[in-house]
Amino acid sequence: MSKPDPVQIYLSQLERTLAEISRDDIWSVIRELMQAWRNRKQIFLLGNGGSSATASHMANDLNKLTIVEGKPRFKAMALADNVPLLTAWANDAAYENIFVEQMLNFLQAGDVVVGISCSGNSANVVKAFEVAKAYGAVTIAFTGNTGGRLKDLADHCIFIPSPHIGHQEDGHMILDHVIATTLKGLIEAEPVSEE
Repeated sequence: MSKPDPVQIYLSQLERTLAEISRDDIWSVIRELMQAWRNRKQIFLLGNGGSSATASHMANDLNKLTIVEGKPRFKAMALADNVPLLTAWANDAAYENIFVEQMLNFLQAGDVVVGISCSGNSANVVKAFEVAKAYGAVTIAFTGNTGGRLKDLADHCIFIPSPHIGHQEDGHMILDHVIATTLKGLIEAEPVSEE
């Protein structure tokens, strides 16, 4: 009897997970980000570990992949990218404040905070959402299976419906590309402002 193929198992499970992601939730996030683009609002992206890499990648894609000649650009910033500032806040204040303290230099009402956390319980992401809401910012969460605490704090939450961390992180990366690609198409179709 042949052994199960772990590659096929992983990819088949991932395929089922991707099929179950709410398309309505994705469109809600796209509409919110498009509104931020129209209003020239800032977008802050944050997460820990692999999720910080996804936040950086999404900032890259929002800032570059969506460029349409003659149209405004997104203003996106990944808050895990400045290692000296991260470590200064972690050392001098507390690790749970590493994102909040950076946001306080820039955050304004109507800005968007995107928190990426598989568990939905990362203390520094949760605290960033609490502060963002107090400042009148919009909160978007990319979470894993159950959404954790972020699901109740987020204005919009996209769940990756799998208990497998790898599938959750894969799903978050795919969300980045789906969202950025769709936004570029919407920006291309947007009438040029007379302002």
